[in-house]
Amino acid sequence: MGNNFYAAATWSGSQDWKALLFGSLDPANFITVDKPPVSQWVMGLSGQIFGFSSASMLVPEALMAVAAVVLMYGALTRATGSRASGLLAGAALAVTPVVAMMFRFNNPDAVMVLLMTAGAYCTVRALRGASVRWLMLAGVALGFAFLAKMLEGLMVLPALGLAYLVVAPTTLGKRIAHLLAAAVALVVSAGWFVLLTILWPADSRPYLAGSKDNTFMDLVLGYNGISRYLGKNHMGGQKGGGPFELPPGYKLPENLLGGHGRGGGAFSGANGPDRMFTGEIGWEISWLLPAALVAFALVMVARGRSPRTDVVRGAALVFGLWLIIDGIAFTEMKGGMHAYYTLAVAPGIAGCVALGAFEAWRLRDGLIGRVGGAALVAASGGWAFVLLNRNADWQPWLRWTILALTVVVTLGLLLTAAPATARTPELRRRATTALLAASVIVGLAGTTAYAAATLPQAHTGGSPSVGPARPKQDDKANPFGGITRQQMAMFTGSGSVDPQLTAKLEATHTTWSAAIDRSGPAAGLELATNTAVLAIGGFTSEDPVPTLAGFQQLVHDHKIAYYLAQEVELPDSWKTDQPAPGAHHRKPGEPADPNAPKPDAPQPESAAPGTQANPDTPRWHPGGNPEIYNWVSAHYPVEHIGSTAVYDLTADPH
Repeated sequence: MGNNFYAAATWSGSQDWKALLFGSLDPANFITVDKPPVSQWVMGLSGQIFGFSSASMLVPEALMAVAAVVLMYGALTRATGSRASGLLAGAALAVTPVVAMMFRFNNPDAVMVLLMTAGAYCTVRALRGASVRWLMLAGVALGFAFLAKMLEGLMVLPALGLAYLVVAPTTLGKRIAHLLAAAVALVVSAGWFVLLTILWPADSRPYLAGSKDNTFMDLVLGYNGISRYLGKNHMGGQKGGGPFELPPGYKLPENLLGGHGRGGGAFSGANGPDRMFTGEIGWEISWLLPAALVAFALVMVARGRSPRTDVVRGAALVFGLWLIIDGIAFTEMKGGMHAYYTLAVAPGIAGCVALGAFEAWRLRDGLIGRVGGAALVAASGGWAFVLLNRNADWQPWLRWTILALTVVVTLGLLLTAAPATARTPELRRRATTALLAASVIVGLAGTTAYAAATLPQAHTGGSPSVGPARPKQDDKANPFGGITRQQMAMFTGSGSVDPQLTAKLEATHTTWSAAIDRSGPAAGLELATNTAVLAIGGFTSEDPVPTLAGFQQLVHDHKIAYYLAQEVELPDSWKTDQPAPGAHHRKPGEPADPNAPKPDAPQPESAAPGTQANPDTPRWHPGGNPEIYNWVSAHYPVEHIGSTAVYDLTADPH
């Protein structure tokens, strides 16, 4: 199921048309996922047609990769007039490890990158004849890329606009007018959905997850936009300490903090100039990155005296500026950044590499072609050796083979550039041709091998990784200071669901079978039970829905059968002498806060307290809305199933 969070939304979209339209997490339309719905439209519509399954969800993602390769082929072929350059661009894209992974996954990045690539293709088409129609189509593609992943889908916009402004063969006034027309097309293609969310009554559509005020633009500029880039997007809970809040006297271990607030280091290492080359990001995207930068410089130098309207240089501006702008943005991003975000620069890298190879081939009889070709193969083969050396236990022969061939081809190209070889021009030409052809194989060998190793692996969760299989981790081990991997997976919705709990939820007939804090666990329950589950607080538990009063009304209207609280006994190793900040976590059965609102239903004079496995041991309830938790646990009976406290909201309240 890939990422359960998006899989649950796909299931919801396959069940209900409104859920499909808005990208709801649940088919009862309480809350959406925290991204716009274009990706869910594709996968959910496939589920509507073929029935929801892993195949109906993921096959469209794979077909998007095919389409992206076709667009790269078309863009480079039209720019250079060479089918070989188009084939190389498509191949370079296909064998990038992050492409091999994310175009077989259900995150919104695949459709976003496909639409960005479509925008680049349309722009290249527009460059040749100053076509306002093709430029407007590029605007439409980027408008829908915005509806796939908001501002990230527009990161390529400056590259496309600048390339057209510089290269298009018409007057400056017309170029500006064409760009304005394309901007209108972009605004219309993206703005209709934004307008829909404004005009649609808020009480009859799902809450827009990730926003603080149920508006689309707050989501764009805040949680998923500028605030995320600056590291200021909300990642905690709506009350007090958020998902990491603990009772007084306990402190969370460092390895559970995940690096939040430390320069985006939670998922992809700290921001800085080396981010694109190190850690998981290096393995996912950087194989051809040094060669792409060399290629961009080669094309700009080789085409330095070409007319302003040179389409090859225009294509280099499209793909080169795409790579540079997006690469710098990812390098400096301070908010939580997953390594797979770098999928967004893969077409830029592939396009630059193909254009550089085309120039080296075109100028192979001259010094710049041979030296440029040598630089390309040295950059790609040499960096592949470095990356493979970081995983030295996997196929150790491969990195040494690539290094040896890189040295041979690089030296061969440099030797053919020596003046002494000018006395045998035909031999030099043949040698250069053979060496340049070999350089393509050498340059793509490392990234192809790692992409091939990525394909057989099952990728799940919120931050998948590339490459060969890694040692299986013991789910019952305690790497988190007393909390098992299985329990931590349960908190994110990627762990298995207890069969007894599954049966309970499947037997319900209410609008939502259960309510639980955070969208991740809710998604896992939906996929396990095929029932709608209400996600309290959305993805990060920060979303201000439902309020306590709203939740009480849903309970009073018999729309929720169970309230689930994921709890584990706090290990002694987490104890600290200093009281932890945050609200007091009341154990089930502890006297309620006298100020806590009472249920609407009549209360009996006395009631037995809720039961738990060990009432003397504090239990950790990560994240969520403590007002709802305290109210429910004070007034409804509880049953513990594994590490989940199950409160029966259909029972008479205490």
